[in-house]
Amino acid sequence: MDRMPAWADAVLVPLISIILAAFLSALVILAIGENPIEAFKLMVEGALMKSSGWGYTLYYATNFMFTGLAVAVAFHARMFNIGGEGQAMIGGLGVALVCLYIPFPHWALALIAATLGAAVFGAAWAYIPAILQAKRGSHIVITTIMFNFIAAAVLNYVLVNMLRPKGAMEPATAGFPEATHLPTFFDMFGSPENPLFRSAPANVTFFIAVAACIAVWVLIWRTRLGYEIRAFGHSETAAKYAGISPTRIIVITMLISGGLAGLMALNTTMGEAERLVLNAPEGAGFIGIAVALMGRSHPFGVFLAALLFGFLYQGGAELAFWANIPRELVTVIQALVILFTGALDNMVRMPLERLFLALRKDS
Repeated sequence: MDRMPAWADAVLVPLISIILAAFLSALVILAIGENPIEAFKLMVEGALMKSSGWGYTLYYATNFMFTGLAVAVAFHARMFNIGGEGQAMIGGLGVALVCLYIPFPHWALALIAATLGAAVFGAAWAYIPAILQAKRGSHIVITTIMFNFIAAAVLNYVLVNMLRPKGAMEPATAGFPEATHLPTFFDMFGSPENPLFRSAPANVTFFIAVAACIAVWVLIWRTRLGYEIRAFGHSETAAKYAGISPTRIIVITMLISGGLAGLMALNTTMGEAERLVLNAPEGAGFIGIAVALMGRSHPFGVFLAALLFGFLYQGGAELAFWANIPRELVTVIQALVILFTGALDNMVRMPLERLFLALRKDS
């Protein structure tokens, strides 16, 4: 019997964690002489009360959906993919090669090809750590962390020596052709008379991220492969007894995970920058870990957690810009949320489990 109901695990534990993180953040803001209530109002107004703020919130949330799903899929096989950052970098290389060297008549065709390029390059970057774990027993955490640094070095070399336009100083590619530019939310929902989402980077990739959430749900809970991934994650010994190949599951799961992380490049490289720059992921690969933990590795939970972290990123930027609060403190607030929803999860979970067990005995 479960120690507490599923709804409490999915809703109550993350909610209490967020409240604790918000309380400590308020104390930190008070300690530097600022008003935490006014700071929170400023975050809400900047991230949620105007369309441009929503545009930035959804842009960041799109990144976190892809990387959160990448981590979540690996979690179901009891693997910790910390290589989302590097996989997203290499996925961006796949996007850039497709957009720069294939002439497309329309952005829709370019998006289909870039989606394949991002997924294939991201999956390829996850393949080597997967093989090392499956065949040699190398720990996936160590190899994926190291491959983040290798990815940064590879991308730096390629940008500086191969893809940088002649005469340019910045390690970046040339701008992508206009036919590959994705429609933004302003293009889709706004107009010169109605400046909805004006100047916001949110684009059509958001809907691809939502589709990815649905696809992962179908994969994990409605397919034979998903059942095998979950069975392997619960017990490798039992999975072997049932005829499930550990090598096959490890490799396939990491390929899917790496492909999802690589898809993040659609948003940052093709949708926002419209060229490949050196540090396009900007830490989203690591934020995906917290998103997956908060979302309990469920696609709907990942979707909600990504929206929360999108709010924190955009609200934090507004806070740093308009209030006398240093940007470093905004990072502390974000870190507190990650700390309570991830590393200190059991601090909330264990008392709740005892509470529900006591209530069950009394009844």
